[in-house]
Amino acid sequence: FRDISRGGMRLVTPKSSELYALESARQYDECYNLAFAQQLKNKDIPEGGSKAVCLINTTGMSAAGQGFVMRKSVKAFTDSILDLIVDTEETREKIVDRYGKKEVLYLGPDEQVIPQDINWVIKRAGYRGYVTPAAFMSSKPRAGINHKEFGVTSEGVNVYLDVALQQVLGIDPRTQPFTIKITGGPDGDVGGNELKILIREYGKNAKVVGIADASGCAEDPSGLDHGELSRLVELGLSIDGFDKSKLSSEGVLHTVDTDDGVKARNSMHNRLEADAFVPCGGRPGTVDIHNYKHYILPDGRPSSKLIVEGANLFITADARQKLFEEAGVVIVKDSSANKGGVITSSYEICAAMLLSEDEFFDNKDAIVGEVLDKLRGLAELEAKLLFREFENFGGSLPAVSQLISNCINVATDALSIALDSLSAEDREALLPLFRAHLPKTLADLSFDHVQERVPDQYIKNAISSCLASKLVYKEGTKFIAAQPPEKLAEIALKYLEKEKEIAVLMESLETSNLPEEEKTRIISLLEAGGARTALQVF
Repeated sequence: FRDISRGGMRLVTPKSSELYALESARQYDECYNLAFAQQLKNKDIPEGGSKAVCLINTTGMSAAGQGFVMRKSVKAFTDSILDLIVDTEETREKIVDRYGKKEVLYLGPDEQVIPQDINWVIKRAGYRGYVTPAAFMSSKPRAGINHKEFGVTSEGVNVYLDVALQQVLGIDPRTQPFTIKITGGPDGDVGGNELKILIREYGKNAKVVGIADASGCAEDPSGLDHGELSRLVELGLSIDGFDKSKLSSEGVLHTVDTDDGVKARNSMHNRLEADAFVPCGGRPGTVDIHNYKHYILPDGRPSSKLIVEGANLFITADARQKLFEEAGVVIVKDSSANKGGVITSSYEICAAMLLSEDEFFDNKDAIVGEVLDKLRGLAELEAKLLFREFENFGGSLPAVSQLISNCINVATDALSIALDSLSAEDREALLPLFRAHLPKTLADLSFDHVQERVPDQYIKNAISSCLASKLVYKEGTKFIAAQPPEKLAEIALKYLEKEKEIAVLMESLETSNLPEEEKTRIISLLEAGGARTALQVF
């Protein structure tokens, strides 16, 4: 969706010829929709959205044969992409380029991609002449930030859950108990890490009443035992490994080795009542326009009023709207809720361009800690704007979420074009925006060399996205929508100037002799609306 884009590569291996035919029919739609969702969630970073779905026919193969074909498919796909984006004499002879502009792609690992694949892809990118091979794929075993190890997606998901519990249900999860159901097992990235965070942040207040994954589902109205869930997460075991002795008298464990177990697993997300539902795994379109009514109980209530989408496209757009209209279900859309992973991958791309592998590894703990702080902060900014606009202007929450993404992306694109007309001196004056966006340790170690090591196009996108997201999160979508498109970039740049003027004024007030209460009130008002008022654009 942009000349510089990033997104995950997933491998789909249907278990039968019938399923392969089904996946073949929807492969393009799935890939496009995932890429579009990525574009929406990439609003805070320099890269646009992209996605790769490799459909592989492994029907009837042994486990060893399936693994061999999957690894070969990754290699074939990687070479095909490198053919298109690495400019060599050979590719110039054989590739027809009707676009005429350089395109830069970065990959991330998605379903069934393993560390062995990542290492091969990076090595191959270097061999084929990709300018920054270490940046070509994220989640590198040594010089990367592994999403599962550090729980980066779940850290963001939980920020939205925390804000939504308070705003939608009036529950303070740190002082009041709440119930939650999850799809995606304790051995999964998002599901396993979400369980760890729930226990870490809320303790006994978090009552997990149901978990479903590929192996089955465990249900307990008293809440599944935290110690047993933690054991499964640490050992990387699926939910069928849950110790039945840890269930209450009303608890039950269903496994998919029986027909009843399959039915229970497949219906858990619909029939089990809970305050919140967090899908952390499951195929795209699990809840769609044909089956969404199963989520609504016979008395017209939803089985959970709040859904926070940790998994991509678990619920189709039309089903989201119907659940909101018919049952009042408030859904935090995937492009908001699970953006923590893409933010982390973007920072890893920056680190690969700015630092050597050894420099990154030596400072990894500090950088990762700062990345987690950054992604939680960005998630909180959007979550607060999301619910503020939902409360003030109405509409469904997914529509507000998409509006926020669109506003930031429109402003980013306008700024990116406008920056081309600025002098080198004026563009350099905007570099502090990019520096502030980076984790502090990464910036301290490398920012003096940023213009030597990072492509100019990337720096331009970074400055544009930083300023656009700052403007939207502070002033809201209505402010952006009210501006003439041709003046949006000019207004954004002027806003930045006024923000600096207000900061100087606030600093002066801090040292003034005004009464403390009066001083605090004035500073608060300036911080909330000073730049916009000084801009005199409404």
